[in-house]
Formats: sequence, structure tokens, C-alpha cells
Amino acid sequence: MSEERKVDAELAGARLDKAVVALWPGASRAKVKNAIIDRKIRVNGFILPKGGIVNEGDVITIIPSDVKAGDAECEADPKAKLTVLHESKEILVVEKPAGMPTAPLRAGEMGTLANALLGHYPELAGVGYSPREPGLVHRLDTDTSGVLVVARNTDAFEELAAALKSEKIEKTYVVVCESEGLPDEGTIEFPIANHPKDKRRVYPCIHPRDVMRNEPRPALTEYEVKERGPRFALVEVRIKKALRHQIRAHFAAIDHPLVGDKLYGGPEVTGLSRHALHASRVRWECSDPAFRFDVSSEIPKELVDLVSG
Repeated sequence: MSEERKVDAELAGARLDKAVVALWPGASRAKVKNAIIDRKIRVNGFILPKGGIVNEGDVITIIPSDVKAGDAECEADPKAKLTVLHESKEILVVEKPAGMPTAPLRAGEMGTLANALLGHYPELAGVGYSPREPGLVHRLDTDTSGVLVVARNTDAFEELAAALKSEKIEKTYVVVCESEGLPDEGTIEFPIANHPKDKRRVYPCIHPRDVMRNEPRPALTEYEVKERGPRFALVEVRIKKALRHQIRAHFAAIDHPLVGDKLYGGPEVTGLSRHALHASRVRWECSDPAFRFDVSSEIPKELVDLVSG
């Protein structure tokens, strides 16, 4: 069943997709854009092209189920601790501790970074890929610590998401793995696919037959050893476009899985309750000072101690 909403003065001059997201709470930006392409959204009874502009008083008609995100809603937690490393009118760069999920997977879930973000910055509601990812431009695995970029409004989100996709935002990580046999520097270029048997993991395609069977995506990981200890090495890693579990899977593929990474066969260390991966720096050198940032996060002590011990 279709629904109608009228464009108010605040949305006059906005693009159609932005107006729909604003008028239909819980709408997915991706689904809205697809619905426009599929001609399932009308303005005053007419089809508007992608990028079309709406005016005050226009009546938008859609089938709402076609644009709903279907994701868990994110609840605000104003009491949650949030470490902000950089703040401008357009963006935030925050630090996520290891053990904290980036965003909820189900309705009512608390204790995630997204809950804290929404609690401290309620204007983030409705910004981002879905209602459960308020302002989040990218993610980190639960046991990965470090820096995350957050957009404070829809325009900033689109700008940052485009910069990330076009590899303009530089991301640097540090990992700890076995030192023996690891070259001082190197590049890992195995393409990555979804694991054919285990949804928890990804599958680096080392052999040509794996590429033929699994239709992987290109992935490139560059690394440089920064310090070697008696057993483990501290390694700086650079990736331009990160796929899910890319660093973890790539180091496992060269027989140097990250310390504590049980999923990919990493060595276990008594007292370490996480895998040894930290997002240490994020940087974008653009012309607009409101978007320009270069933010670093200190390497957690438990990772430094792995190398020195």
C-alpha cells in the first residue's frame, strides 16, 4: 500500500532521495535510491529522475516497505563513555575500544559505539547507511580498537563516503604477529571472497582455481615491520580500500595470523582477550578545512607488551 507525504519548507530544494529519507523515518538511503531508479517513487504523480529536486508543497508517493531499512534501530545511551579525538562542524573522529561492537545487530542491543554516538550527538539519527549506524562512515571488528570517522550530517556523510570509496582517506593500522620468517616489508595481494563454508570468515584466494570458483574482490595490503621482539613483531599496515577481515585474512594467508585471532588460527597468549589489530591513524588532506583531518591513536599497551615481552 502506498503512502503520501508533503514536502515542507525545510526540504524545499532538496534532492528527492534526501527528502524521502527525511520524511520516512527508518528509510534506507540505498533502498531509496534503488526505488527511484526502479520508478517506484513519484512526485505529484510524475516520475522524477535521479538527482531530481523537490519543492515546497510537492507530494511524494511511495510504497514504504520498498525503502525501509529492515535493520535494528539504534538506541541512544547518553551515559556511555565516548572518546572524541577530533571534532569539526562536519565530522568526528572517535576511538573504539577493543571488545565493543561498532553497531547493534538487533533491536534493543546496547553497549555499542553507535549507542554512545547517538547518546552524545542525537543529531546523528538518520545519518548514514542505516538507522543502526548513525553517522558511521566505516566499521571496525568488535575486537579491533582504534579510530573511526563519523559524519555529523547527511551532506558530510555523502562527502566522506565518496572519499573513502575513491581511496582518498588514508588508513593505517598496526598488528602483532609471529616475527620469524616475516620479511621487513611486503605486499599481500590475494583477492578475497566470502568463505564457502564458514560465514564468520572470509577466504583469501591464493590459487587460480580459487579465483575461478569464488569470484573474489581485489584486495591489497602493504606492511612494514616497525619492531621485532623475542617472538612477535609490531607491524604497520596500510590499506586503501578495506574489505571485511582483510588484514586478518591476509596475514593468515602468509602464515602469520595475528596474535589472539582464534578465527584465523592466530597464536593464543595468556591474558590477551582480543586479536592484535589496532586502527592507529586516519587522514584526509582535502581542500576544505572542515573536512581535513589527520588523527592518530596510541597503540594499546597490551599490544606493545606482546612485542617487548
